[in-house]
Amino acid sequence: MGNVIPVDIEQELKESYLTYAMSVIISRAIPDVRDGLKPVHRRILYSMDEMGLNSGKPYKKCGRVVGDVLGKYHPHGDQSIYDALVRLAQDFSMRYLAVDGHGNFGSIDGDPPAAMRYTESRMSKVADLMLKDIKKETVTYVPNYDDSMEEPDVLPSAFPYLLANGASGIAVGMATNIAPHNVKEVVDAITAQIDNPEISINELMDHIKGPDFPTGGIIFGREGIKKAFKTGRGKITIRAKVTVEEHKNRECIIVNELPYQVNKLELIKKIAELVKTGKIKGIQDINDESDRNGMRIVIELKRSAIAKIVLNQLFSHTNLQTNFGVINLALCNGVPRVLNLKQTIGHYIDFRKDIIYRRTRYELKKAEERAHILEGLLIALDNIDEVIKIIRGSKDTPDARTRLMERFELSEIQANAILDMRLQKLTSLESFKLKEEYDELQKTIARLKEILSSDANVLQVVRAELIADCQPHFDERRTQIVAAQIENFEVEDLIQKENMV
Repeated sequence: MGNVIPVDIEQELKESYLTYAMSVIISRAIPDVRDGLKPVHRRILYSMDEMGLNSGKPYKKCGRVVGDVLGKYHPHGDQSIYDALVRLAQDFSMRYLAVDGHGNFGSIDGDPPAAMRYTESRMSKVADLMLKDIKKETVTYVPNYDDSMEEPDVLPSAFPYLLANGASGIAVGMATNIAPHNVKEVVDAITAQIDNPEISINELMDHIKGPDFPTGGIIFGREGIKKAFKTGRGKITIRAKVTVEEHKNRECIIVNELPYQVNKLELIKKIAELVKTGKIKGIQDINDESDRNGMRIVIELKRSAIAKIVLNQLFSHTNLQTNFGVINLALCNGVPRVLNLKQTIGHYIDFRKDIIYRRTRYELKKAEERAHILEGLLIALDNIDEVIKIIRGSKDTPDARTRLMERFELSEIQANAILDMRLQKLTSLESFKLKEEYDELQKTIARLKEILSSDANVLQVVRAELIADCQPHFDERRTQIVAAQIENFEVEDLIQKENMV
């Protein structure tokens, strides 16, 4: 028997639970403020990039992607990885898709996706932007779960993913629920904050009007939006987009858009149940006429029914009206914090600034290394007869290298490049190309040094690239915002007027 060490159970439970809680918060449920991703999403996109599944490449089975992520980076269940991958490909879940799915990825009716052996996927153009420049030493790598390989701590994220796509997650003792926004508005706000770091949240709201959900709908009132942007927490009321039409001498309520994350099939079942129990009286029939052209739920009313009253009852008792509770909680340097709009944008700007610094330093190092080699080759071309004589008169390669270095004051790298030089480089055209390349490199080195010379220059690169990269994804708002506050329904608004004795 080994040594028995007495432990205070209270202290042990405290430490174990705290370790577990921090693991859930940092490693699973809360997104990073820099790239807006949870670890599972980051690992899926990184793994797809490593497999060469970029947006222009052929689709590959989701089973292959899930297996790759599970084996290399994500030590949890394969189903949790597939569920996360599926969500990234659902146009009713994500405002801007990160995965381009091929096959059955579920529906707004709550239908499950097909098994991973039947579906295929590749990265979307947004995902390409998330991994842009990752090979240029822009991010820090950390060991994976078994220390056998490395994975990125964060993605370079040239797309403002956190604000554009939002996030939701439940950790231990805390939760996050960040709304998606229109990327054109987000980019306008980020560039405005780069131009004026002292900008107020009210001024930022001139650019970002409010959340923009993938399923559309109508946001009632701006108070909830203002509170969420200023404090990081707020309640936003969303209604379905409905119209009243005349059909066969009856009024019909037509639903074309639902609030975010509302299951269409469950909603129809709930309405039918309310009609059956008599809570809502004016409905004759409900039909789901949705097709590939869009959503269309037709609620046929009785001849005696008044559409406004039935609508009020539906908004009051069903998910045709919901509340989105905003909690802008994200990890900042590994610490969970509730952030207002300006802080969220500020963290993203700082992160992109760091990425541009790192990338520029990497490109400068590579350009200087290449220029150094070209300098050696150009010296050799100017003295080619003597170089050939030295090489022919040497007993072996190390001897030739040493003699070249001594004669022309070359570095070992330059001498090796001369010894590796092919005979075709001796032609006048090839010689001209080398000089041309060297001149271009000098211009590149000057430009890169200019960028690194000041923070302002780096910020201008951040600004210009953000606009150029995100512009192809600019689109119109889907969610309408109306200024009127939602009315608190009086009992009279929910009751049909009838003659009583």
